[in-house]
Amino acid sequence: MVDTIITGARIRPMTSQHGAAEAAETALAVADGRITHLGTDEEIRALAGPGTEIIDAAGAVLTPGLIDSHMHPVWGAELAVGLDLDGLTELAQVRRAVAAAAAELPPGGWIRGWNLDYKAFDGHGIRGDLLDEAAAGHPLALIFYDLHTGLANQPALDAAGLDVDHVFSDASEIVRGPDGRPTGELREIPAFMAVLDAAPPGGGEEVAVRVWRILAQSAASGVTSAVVMDGRDSTLSTLEEVEALPGGLPVRLHIALWHQPGDDDAAVADRILRLGDAGAEHPGGPRFQVSLIKMFLDGVIDAGTAWLHEPDAAGDSTRPFWHSVPRYDQVCRAYHDAGFQLATHSCGDAGVAHALQVYRTLEGASGPAHSLHGAPHRIEHLETLTDDDVAALAASGAVASMQPLHMQWREADHSDSFAARLGPERAGHAYRTRDVLDAGGRLALGSDWPVAQLDARLGMAWAQLRRTPGDPTAPVFEPEQRLSAAEALLGYTRWAAEALGREDLGVVAPGAVADLALWEEDPITADPDDLPELPVRCTLLGGQVTVG
Repeated sequence: MVDTIITGARIRPMTSQHGAAEAAETALAVADGRITHLGTDEEIRALAGPGTEIIDAAGAVLTPGLIDSHMHPVWGAELAVGLDLDGLTELAQVRRAVAAAAAELPPGGWIRGWNLDYKAFDGHGIRGDLLDEAAAGHPLALIFYDLHTGLANQPALDAAGLDVDHVFSDASEIVRGPDGRPTGELREIPAFMAVLDAAPPGGGEEVAVRVWRILAQSAASGVTSAVVMDGRDSTLSTLEEVEALPGGLPVRLHIALWHQPGDDDAAVADRILRLGDAGAEHPGGPRFQVSLIKMFLDGVIDAGTAWLHEPDAAGDSTRPFWHSVPRYDQVCRAYHDAGFQLATHSCGDAGVAHALQVYRTLEGASGPAHSLHGAPHRIEHLETLTDDDVAALAASGAVASMQPLHMQWREADHSDSFAARLGPERAGHAYRTRDVLDAGGRLALGSDWPVAQLDARLGMAWAQLRRTPGDPTAPVFEPEQRLSAAEALLGYTRWAAEALGREDLGVVAPGAVADLALWEEDPITADPDDLPELPVRCTLLGGQVTVG
């Protein structure tokens, strides 16, 4: 029986590897969550039964639902609480925000915040005591926008029991000043999470409700699938709670379990049990499934914690996140042999090169390394690449999972922390999306929320413009790397699905999962400056309207 019919649509099926031609068909039928037929309005209406829902698109444009290839909806919901410091680029602005928050708190209450900008500390250094007067004695824990650096004052460090002698199982660091005392700068996730673990939870609503709201906002921009890069026990438990809410998850989720460098063989064995459904304590739900492993091979360029072929301008970014790189190689083999798709975080070019080297050792007789389910291994971010790295990436068959909208923090005069650390020449090798495609490489696009905005329309606009959408006077970064409108949409549909090893997602075709987005106007022909405001009439999961 046909469950849903859509008629009167202009369909962009995205079934061509490099194009986005409009289909001759104007209607489709869905049964049991999959597209069964494409045809004319008359042909498809003839398939309707008594219980069939018929949606008249009335000339709207139908595309595959978008796939956000990298986001953190659960961890982000836990971190994005308190002060949203987005856009505060001067220390005085941050101080005013912190002071206002302190004035509203009872004695001993924690000041939490996120989206802190490195620019606010230019000329000062990242130090917690710079905010002591504003915090008025309250414990203070702030997270920088890239989620790789934290800032805490002494009361927060004391509450967490942290001092400069604390030893981490990776390259995380409690930074010390010339006097040997902690400055309050917390480099990398384990360092700032050690402080946040001592803080009371924030955010008001239950985490599951906040996650649902976040994913509903993503779905409103056309997203029907996302790759979740923060898979912990709490992630899976929270998603089970979201599934139990009315309507369940508004976005289909592909979960990457998070492997930390210090995790032992027992932790590896436990994660292997959770692949798919077999024997898993948290087997997934109707709309989420464990299929990947996420590992950090380095940090970020802005903080000096990336792994570069050559040191940055401050002499940093010279080493991996792991104390033992052979251990990274070993666990890649273990997870690969178990059938997982590997996703390695590497912003720096040396990290990318090493991940590719390891992936090559996993290749089988049939070619490039991939999971048992046919999903190619992938690298996340790839913020700077040499020509040799681009060629090696293309030859490997690995996926470049990139987020061009991360360029929004750059400055035309190269005064931003990214360009200042890399220098103009290497900064000009940033987010080489065009070069990856021209070399024959594989590309998938995403947001990395809450690092950047989760609106996929904004992500597609940045991929095309490489500047702030809606501001033609804004600086354009590496214009030769711009993507076409069709390529930007492919990066969020077919290519993103192929990056998951899925031929039945990211396209509008018989047999494909009926995850769809219905647009008021065509995202291919729309001016990219207007794309972030282009209305999405509705999104559908398995042919059922979830948002709209």
